[in-house]
Amino acid sequence: MPENAPGKEVAPVHIRSLTCPNCGATVTIRSFGQAVNVVCGSCQSILDAQDPKVQVLQQFKAAIRYEPLIPLGTRGKLRGVLCELVGCQRRAIEVEGVTYSWGEYVLFNPYKGFRYLTEFDGHWNYVSLLRSLPDTPGGPGSEAPVTYLGETYRHFQSAQANTSYVIGEFPWQVRVGELVDVADYVSPPRVLSSETTKDKEVTWSLGEYMTGADIWKTFSLPGEPPPAVGVYENQPSPFATTPRMIWTYCGIFLVLALALMVVHSVMASDKQVFSNNYTFDPVATGEHSFVTDTFELTGRTAPVKIETSASLNNSWLYLDYALINQDTGQAYDVGRELSYYYGRDEDGAWSEGSGRDSVIVPAVPPGHYYLRIEPESDPGGSIAYSVRVTQDVPVYAWFGVTAGLLLLPALLITWRSMNFEHMRWQESDHGSSLSLGGITSLIRSGDDE
Repeated sequence: MPENAPGKEVAPVHIRSLTCPNCGATVTIRSFGQAVNVVCGSCQSILDAQDPKVQVLQQFKAAIRYEPLIPLGTRGKLRGVLCELVGCQRRAIEVEGVTYSWGEYVLFNPYKGFRYLTEFDGHWNYVSLLRSLPDTPGGPGSEAPVTYLGETYRHFQSAQANTSYVIGEFPWQVRVGELVDVADYVSPPRVLSSETTKDKEVTWSLGEYMTGADIWKTFSLPGEPPPAVGVYENQPSPFATTPRMIWTYCGIFLVLALALMVVHSVMASDKQVFSNNYTFDPVATGEHSFVTDTFELTGRTAPVKIETSASLNNSWLYLDYALINQDTGQAYDVGRELSYYYGRDEDGAWSEGSGRDSVIVPAVPPGHYYLRIEPESDPGGSIAYSVRVTQDVPVYAWFGVTAGLLLLPALLITWRSMNFEHMRWQESDHGSSLSLGGITSLIRSGDDE
C-alpha cells in the first residue's frame, strides 16, 4: 500500500506481550514477526523474539543503566514516515585510551520497516541501510575514498565498536560485548558507515545529519535536547557555500572598481599648471616664507598634486605649503619633509630617504590660486629645490581602500570556514596530518557539491 494513498492512514504498530523467562516481567514487542531480538526492560536479558519458547540468549547484569533520550514507544513522523521507537543500544569506541560512546535508536514502521537514529554529543543522524553497495576501491575500512550514487565520501575514521547496553527490540542478533569493525566516510551532511563482523559480514548504512531541535520537534519530546558539542564528522558547515559566493561577489566588485579606476585615469587631464625653481639658505636673515605667482585651475573640481624635488646632501628640508584660492581665500595646508642621508660603514655603502616627494590635495575647485611656501632646515649650505603643481591627477589610493574593504570579509569568512573544517577533521584519523592545503581542497570540493 503506498504511504500517501488517498484516505489511508498508517496503521498503528501491532503490539504483543510475552513473559521474560529470566525474571518474569512482561516484555512488549511492537514489531512482532520482524524483531529478531528483544531485551527485557527489567533484567536486560536478551531474548529470542522468534522463539515460541522465548529463549534467553544473554543476561546483562551491568550495574549502570542507560536511559534512552527518546523513550521506547515514542512515535513521530520522520521524513514523512510515521515511526515508533522500539529499541536502543549504547556503543563505544576507544581511541588513544579515550572512550567515546554514542546511542543508536531503532525505529519501526509496519510498511516501511526499520530506520535508525544515532546520537553523539548532541549530534543526530537519520540512518537507513543501503540497498546497493558503494564503490570501495580499497575495500571496507580502507582510507581510500568511497563513491555512492555519484557522490564521493572521504574516509574519516576506523575503529572497533563495542556494544555496552541494549534495550527494546532489534531486527538483528544483538549481544552486549559484541565487537565490530566500523569505518565512517563523510560528505557533509551525509556519512557512509560500514560495519564488519568477526565473520566478515559487511553492512553499509547512510546517515544524514539532523539537529537535536528537529528530533525533539518530530517526537514531541519535553524540555530541550542535549546541546551539540564541537563539530561532528558530517555536520554541515554554516559556511559551506558562503566562501565561494562572497569571493564571486568580491571578484565582481573588484573588476567594477578596476574599470572605474581605468575610466577615471583616462578622463583625468593630468595638466601641469605651475612649476618653478627656488633656493633656500637656512642662515640667511629675514623672512623665509614667500608666495608664488598666481596660476589657474580650470574645469571641474579635481585632485591637485604638489611635487617637490630637492638637492640634499646628508640634510633635510621641511616645506610648509598652503594652496590658497585668490578669489575666496580658502586655503589647503600641507607640510612635507624631505631628507636624504648616505655613507659607508663596515657593511658597505648605505643610504636612506629621498630628495623627491609628492602630495595630493583632494577635491580642489577651479579658480585662481597661489602657493605660500615656508621652508625650514638645519644651518648649512643652501638647498636648491623645485616645485611643480598638477591639476586633475588620477588618484589610485581609493582603489586600494576599496580592495581592502572587499577582501577583508572574504578572507574572514574563508578563515572561519577553514577553521570549521579544521575542527571537524581534527577529530578524525587524519587530524594530525591534514594540511592547510588539504583543508582548502575539502572546502572547495564541498562547494562543488
